[in-house]
Amino acid sequence: MNDQGKHKFRKRSLTVEEFTDGVINGNRAIIAQAITLVESNSPKHFEKAQKLLQRIMPYTGKAIRVGITGVPGAGKSTLIEEFGAMLCVQGNKLAVLAVDPSSSVSRGSILGDKTRMDTLSKHPNAYVRPSPSGGALGGVARKSRETMLICEAAGYNIIFVETVGVGQSEITVRSMVDFFLVLMLTGGGDELQGMKKGIMEIADAIYINKADGTNKQAALNAKAEYNRLLHYLQPATPGWETRAFTISALTGEGVPELWDMITSFEEKMKKSGFFEKRRAGQLADWMDRLIEEELKNRFYQNAYIKETLPEVKRQVTAGETPLARAVQELIQTYQQSDKF
Repeated sequence: MNDQGKHKFRKRSLTVEEFTDGVINGNRAIIAQAITLVESNSPKHFEKAQKLLQRIMPYTGKAIRVGITGVPGAGKSTLIEEFGAMLCVQGNKLAVLAVDPSSSVSRGSILGDKTRMDTLSKHPNAYVRPSPSGGALGGVARKSRETMLICEAAGYNIIFVETVGVGQSEITVRSMVDFFLVLMLTGGGDELQGMKKGIMEIADAIYINKADGTNKQAALNAKAEYNRLLHYLQPATPGWETRAFTISALTGEGVPELWDMITSFEEKMKKSGFFEKRRAGQLADWMDRLIEEELKNRFYQNAYIKETLPEVKRQVTAGETPLARAVQELIQTYQQSDKF
């Protein structure tokens, strides 16, 4: 085949059927193309992506979903690589995804994490996917959710959803995973200042990393300090006690025990019925958020709203029109123009 023929072959768009077969059969090239499809903001790609997701739905939901976050410098990427490598050697298939709402500013900072996970990203049983660049947290999270479904349909039985930084992304990731892990560092008490109480309340486990060498005793002290604090907080998951532990991504100490704890968590939650209850609740909440997002987008894209909104804002800021009345009139304008 000449170069022109090869180019034409590469440019041919796959059908929904080809995407479906490729994903289910674990074709890595097609998995990557399928994820790119669901990440696209193109309306024509959206329709095709939804058809693909509809077809693969029966093959999803069988993986354990683990959210991982950590303060800057906590060694999150190193731990994921060490932990992930152990899981892959055991015969598991692992997908590492990322939620990075700041990527529109940093232009894909998670790519640095992929570079640091060089060994893991090359393992045949692992798939490391950077966060889609740009867009609001809601849009990035929707794409990450759909990427997770594609990976599950492709046979990945463990999904790591990694966050970048500390902020609203933690709450979003908590809403899409079964187990949420928070990684911390020692620091003579400073670590408590760097950890928001809200994040501790959504954690299923807190791990103090770099518990090795001369730092080990400090890590043990931090562990005791966290456990004292956690004693007064309500667990993130009913029927499960959130506790602090030490771990070393450098030596691997504590890594096998981490996996034992996660599998124990899964077994206990499934037995109690909370596992499926949480997932059902996550889907219902996510549906509400998507409805809100869709209605908001339609409102601001409406031609009449685009035309009248600047003047209405001027009237409000000038004190000529009460805010509540202005909003009510805009909604009425939208309803009449859109026949909603």
